[in-house]
Amino acid sequence: MQGELKDNVAASTGAPVGRGRLQGKVAIITGSARGIGATTAITFAREGACVVICDVIETQGIQTAAEINTAYAKETPIAFFCSVNVAEMASALQLVERTVAEFGRLDILVNNAGITRDAQLKKMTEAEFDLVIDVNLKGVFNCGQAAAQQMLAQGDGGVILNAASVVGLDGNFGQTNYAATKAGVIGMTKVWARELGPKGIRVNALAPGFIETPMTAQMPDKIYASMVEKTPLRRAGQPQDVANAYLWLASDEASFINGVTLRVDGGIVIGT
Repeated sequence: MQGELKDNVAASTGAPVGRGRLQGKVAIITGSARGIGATTAITFAREGACVVICDVIETQGIQTAAEINTAYAKETPIAFFCSVNVAEMASALQLVERTVAEFGRLDILVNNAGITRDAQLKKMTEAEFDLVIDVNLKGVFNCGQAAAQQMLAQGDGGVILNAASVVGLDGNFGQTNYAATKAGVIGMTKVWARELGPKGIRVNALAPGFIETPMTAQMPDKIYASMVEKTPLRRAGQPQDVANAYLWLASDEASFINGVTLRVDGGIVIGT
């Protein structure tokens, strides 16, 4: 996807037309070297935001930032890559510090980074459980706290968007660790919305369903077909579908939306 990322996003069905809805805003998108995160970064840039691409995947992350600058920057770059391990608080703090050093402020955080290590309860190892918790739950906490501190210091509000999942709402076979993290993210979102709302910082979550990404590309054809069959719209979601929802929640169009978890799932009903 990387070499054709910009063209693919522009051509995606339902891609929003650039109207400057995030003009002058600075956004961090974690896990944005590829997939949903990269599409979100490009969508935000098209709407006028400066974006920080952060990931552990360095080569693709650098390329995504370069493609954004080629497509949307005029003279001054509007995107850069930062290697970040969200599971480490020091790394999250450095991310925010570098963002402010480069762009002067921080307005939007999209906590998109996440991993899976699926196994049934009887076979899941402690290491598999701990790793998913560290990235998907602790990582959201680390980046959320670092971003909130900066937004509070600025004193003029902000937006934090957390990647949850329908699995965090409904559960799913073989995903004890993943479901626990996404349910935790939903809970943290509600708490942060209460704590930060009075300061003008809105906090919401997205719960994507079955989305076509590099992760789902590794699924066996039979399982892929089964997931599409369980989706009433009879298709997999596209990264642009999720990016569009992030864009709306990040924009002033959603200025009275706080503490919600928005399903972007085509009406999927997860079964066993």
